[in-house]
Amino acid sequence: MPAPQEAQKLPEDGEIVIATVREVSGHGAYVNLDEYGNMTGFLHISEIATGWIRSVERYVRPKQKTVLKVIRVNNARGEVDCSLKQVSGEERKSKLIEAKKSEKATAFMDFIKAKLKLSGAQVAEVEEKVLQKYDYIYDVFEDVARRGPEVMQKLDLSDEIKKAIEEESSKIQVPVVEVRGIMEISSKRPDGIEAIKATLAGVQSSKTGARTDVTYAGAPRYRIIVTAENFKVAEKSMNNAVEKVRGALEKQNGTFNFTREESTKSHQGLRT
Repeated sequence: MPAPQEAQKLPEDGEIVIATVREVSGHGAYVNLDEYGNMTGFLHISEIATGWIRSVERYVRPKQKTVLKVIRVNNARGEVDCSLKQVSGEERKSKLIEAKKSEKATAFMDFIKAKLKLSGAQVAEVEEKVLQKYDYIYDVFEDVARRGPEVMQKLDLSDEIKKAIEEESSKIQVPVVEVRGIMEISSKRPDGIEAIKATLAGVQSSKTGARTDVTYAGAPRYRIIVTAENFKVAEKSMNNAVEKVRGALEKQNGTFNFTREESTKSHQGLRT
């Protein structure tokens, strides 16, 4: 007697999924749920958009990829009803980013598998160990690209696997922003120069996602540069550093003036 087939996993109510439109009718559209073995889902016309819909194909067409929300699951019959109109713009954006990262992670792991001649079971073991620390496989590659291979120290992986992950991570272009400014500083203390040096050394830092550097630009001017993953993080680090220097100079009966310079954005590895 043949072994019974394992029941196919079904999505959950409220889950956001990627689907491929298979067939369009006057009542809606049948779709394949990409992440569930192309399981069939149904998108009723009432869940496509608000208001009266003259043509379903104005919104969805055969072979089109779309982001849907699961609104009903009939476990007994294996039926899945979906909605397009209930998907928010933020949910759509987040899901598309997740799908793109998953696709890249698969390509990275396929390359590592071929390069190191790993079996499917060995690849699955590597992915399981990565997922003990990260939510998604792609996250380890992105983390290494941002902060360097040291982030893999606590992962129970061989040096060979870690080296391969590091090499694949170098293909990721990490967005980096840089905010800059000029601080004009003076101190009335007898040891003013040393006090200023100590103050500036205290604001230089290298933390996860941000780095703060201070360089001499000719007395009494010092340039402060904050490099970070995005402008929000950079601005916060810049403000903290500037206020720390301002506060220290006030205690030293010194003077302080800060002038912003033009910010920049680029793609490079930010390893702090």
